[in-house]
Amino acid sequence: MARPTRKNAVLKLGGVGALAALLLAGGLQLASAGENTGKSAAQSVNCPTVRDKLPAIPAAAAANVERELANLDEEIARQNERLAKQAANPQGGPNFINNAILGPLKSKRVAVLDRIEISFNRVGAPRPDLDSFATCTLNAPGVASALNSSVKATAGKATGGAGTVAAAQTVNCPTPQIPAVPAQAAANVQAELNQLNKQISEANARLAQQAANPQGGPNFIQNTIVGPLADKRKAALDRIEIAFNRVGQQAPNLDGFATCGLN
Repeated sequence: MARPTRKNAVLKLGGVGALAALLLAGGLQLASAGENTGKSAAQSVNCPTVRDKLPAIPAAAAANVERELANLDEEIARQNERLAKQAANPQGGPNFINNAILGPLKSKRVAVLDRIEISFNRVGAPRPDLDSFATCTLNAPGVASALNSSVKATAGKATGGAGTVAAAQTVNCPTPQIPAVPAQAAANVQAELNQLNKQISEANARLAQQAANPQGGPNFIQNTIVGPLADKRKAALDRIEIAFNRVGQQAPNLDGFATCGLN
């Protein structure tokens, strides 16, 4: 595999846990709900994080790499939703989870990791070898998945005559405090946590683009990224509350978790 010499300036991507708010999205807490309904607690997938294993990301590749890291997190959330459904309504034999969830998840991760490598290659930077990060296992019930948006990126300085590129900010969203989720509401709650995950990933990708190619005035980020993100989060949090109500459980008050700041 060819590894050309890096020529482009690199972007120091920030992110000290922008998705700390979505650790619940990695592993839906169903322990108490399982005890109340006779269902087992949901497991979550245990995948190696990639952001913190990458070399410094070239500015020209930052948006594409952010998009693919978001895809990895979204796929983790999607499979955790399936695991929540499996815990509430088991199906298949002893190999069902491996054959229907973990195996296909590895194949999808291979494709995404390949695209991250290609993003480096296309801008003349050395291509990282990410093959070893494709395979996932399972966490114990109630343990959250590690997400790429909750770990720090490798910092790197610009090379050549381009100077140092500005660090990319990431959104800093509060962690929703959700009580034990009733098994009947698990799939709906997990789907909305997936939406929160996706929204933060999309916002971080836009912030990476903004750092590489600044536009707008001093209020651009607030008006076009952080403000709209709060509106989207409020809608998703409202739907989580409704999911509790629909199964006869008291809805948590999640309004205070809609607004995000910046890291």
